[in-house]
Amino acid sequence: MTYTSDVKVDGFDWDSGNSFKNEAKHGISRETVEAFFGRRVWVAPDPRHSGTEDRFLAIGGGPGEKPMIVAFTFRAARGLKLIRPISARFMHTREIVKYDQAFAKDEE
Repeated sequence: MTYTSDVKVDGFDWDSGNSFKNEAKHGISRETVEAFFGRRVWVAPDPRHSGTEDRFLAIGGGPGEKPMIVAFTFRAARGLKLIRPISARFMHTREIVKYDQAFAKDEE
């Protein structure tokens, strides 16, 4: 897993099909997802879901620092590097324990 303090992009490319899906299904708004990428996150490739395009998973603190997972891909449009969010959700308890352990190691 690669640690990054933030993901350097020029903006976001929201798909009309999933634009509001995360809020309806998981209670996570578009604004929350966009703010998430302004924080410190872990980014790793998602080879399991990278069939026709490279997909990634970002893991980090969401609102109130509640840990989130965001699946995304990159898009290029008009010379801009954009994040295209695919899905976002809060972590489950077991995932939070693993995240906390990995994050603690990184802080040492």
